[in-house]
Amino acid sequence: MHERARLLGWSAVGVLLAALAVPWFMWGSDGVAAGLPVWVWWHVGWLCLTAVVFWAFTRRAWGLGVEEVSRDG
Repeated sequence: MHERARLLGWSAVGVLLAALAVPWFMWGSDGVAAGLPVWVWWHVGWLCLTAVVFWAFTRRAWGLGVEEVSRDG
């Protein structure tokens, strides 16, 4: 059961990251920060967050949900 909970947790994180990939709530916004549109900064932050989450996934859950194959074939 513990592995199933971890699998569901990482799946939820993946879905959340995918949902945040497009800043739909910023559509029509013309805000500018440091010379760039705010939506560009959203993507920079999102990419940094995604990189950190993927690093954590590779350290803690790599192979989660993958069934082991017996050596007998």
